[in-house]
Amino acid sequence: MKVKDMTFKEGQEFKIRVKPKDDCTCFSINIGHDSDNLALHFNPRFDYGGDSNTLVFNSLSGGCWGDEHRDGNFPFSRGEESKFYINFNSEQFYIKLPDGSMTNFPNRLGDVKYKYFDVSGDARIIGIKIK
Repeated sequence: MKVKDMTFKEGQEFKIRVKPKDDCTCFSINIGHDSDNLALHFNPRFDYGGDSNTLVFNSLSGGCWGDEHRDGNFPFSRGEESKFYINFNSEQFYIKLPDGSMTNFPNRLGDVKYKYFDVSGDARIIGIKIK
């Protein structure tokens, strides 16, 4: 699912409800300007690319990936709906995970407004809300 021209600004909260498939290997949520410029690539991996139950974060600038960041806290379950929240400012993205814990990732593009949102992989979006 791709959404264009949906403005997500600094200080707003982005709520995402997602349900990974029963055989999900991974899924990703991307936020940025377009498919070649992603400020946040949020990639929960159940079993993908040598990673098991790992959150992988990255950014994409001009089509070039940055350094990956990994987090071993993995509060997602296959086949079970979960929700999480994303906030950001010009320096950081703040992600409140389904278990209530927080993690963050640098806003490497440094902007305070993004208009591109993409979900891919083995999960279904139940709902999204920006407030």
